[in-house]
Amino acid sequence: MEIPLSRLGIGKIGTIKFVRGGSFFHRRMFSLGIRIGKKVRVLCCHPLGGPIVVEVDNMRIAIGRGMASRIIVKTDLK
Repeated sequence: MEIPLSRLGIGKIGTIKFVRGGSFFHRRMFSLGIRIGKKVRVLCCHPLGGPIVVEVDNMRIAIGRGMASRIIVKTDLK
C-alpha cells in the first residue's frame, strides 16, 4: 500500500517510492538522503503541526509535514 510519509505511524518502516514536487524539492530531499528505494522509519511526530522526525541510513532528519506529505512510501499495511 502506498501512502504519504506524513501518514506513516510512529515506529513504522516504509520504502520511498517517489517524491512529488519540482526540481528544487527533489534536490533538497536528495541532499538529505531521502531517495527512491531507501527505507525510512518514523521516529516521532511533534504536536501542533510540528515536524516529523525520520531515520534514513542511521541519520535522523526532521522534515515539515507539508514536505512529508509529498513523499510517497510503500508499506506492508493492508
